[in-house]
Formats: sequence, C-alpha cells, structure tokens
Amino acid sequence: MKLIVAVDKKWGIGYNNNLLVSIPGDKKNFRRITTGGTIIMGRRTLESFPNGMPLKDRNNIVITKKKDYDGHGAIVVHSVEEAVEKARELSPEDNIFVVGGGTIYSQMLDLCDTAFVTKINYVYTADTFFPDMDKREDWACTEESEEMTCFDMEYTFCTYKRK
Repeated sequence: MKLIVAVDKKWGIGYNNNLLVSIPGDKKNFRRITTGGTIIMGRRTLESFPNGMPLKDRNNIVITKKKDYDGHGAIVVHSVEEAVEKARELSPEDNIFVVGGGTIYSQMLDLCDTAFVTKINYVYTADTFFPDMDKREDWACTEESEEMTCFDMEYTFCTYKRK
C-alpha cells in the first residue's frame, strides 16, 4: 500500500478539518496518482471533500466508528483491518492509497511501503500533523521533483520508500 499527503515545513497537514492550503498542482498530482485505484480515508476526510461526496474514478473506502454512517457511495467500514481487506478485494496492493486524515495515517503508516509527499516550503497554523519522514530511519526519500511555485508558495513532490 501507499499513502499520499501534503505537508508544511513542520509536517502539518490540516487545521480545523481542512487542508492547510489548496495548490492546483498538488490536486492534479493527487488525481494523477490515485485515479483508477482505491483510496482509504477517515470519516472527517470524506466530509472535507466537496459536498462530502466520494471522489470519482476511484474506489472510496471510509473508516468510521459510526455504525449507521452514510458514505454517499463510499464503502463504509469500521476498522483499519476491514478497510485493508476490502481494499485488497478491489485493487492490487500497489494501487491502494491512504489519503488521511491524521489518525488514519498514524494507524496505517506501518502498512505502507511508499509515501508520496508534497512538501510545502511554509509553516501554517496546524492542529494535525504527519510523522516527519526525514527523521524516520525506516524510510528514505528516493525522488524529489524540481521546486515548483504557486503564486509565492514553493513546493516539491517527494517519494519516500520504506527501507
């Protein structure tokens, strides 16, 4: 499995259940990587999508403790184990992506072997963080794009692989 995340300089990923910033190039990269695959997310991540609806052209799996939750077409499961089992029924292992939020990332990071990380060269006010992959001995950055800009914001796409 893989994961995809956008982080600021302090590895912040969100504030008040929203992304820290919206970068068109990052959204395009997210679509390019995940389209045609299966994405796994928590309930609040699904609810943060436009109109709280699943993303098109992907199998959407949402993990929630709410037993009667309406995922609006997303597959609703109640544990990480159930999400992984369902995802493996729908897609090959290398086409399954963990897409957030913070709790789901922390529960599933050890199940992943690749992390697509958009690094934003700015520090935002954040209340949700991703583990600093540069400080983890079990992961290494294997690819990094040229620096890109969106208005005055600089960012790069990095690929981390489990050692």
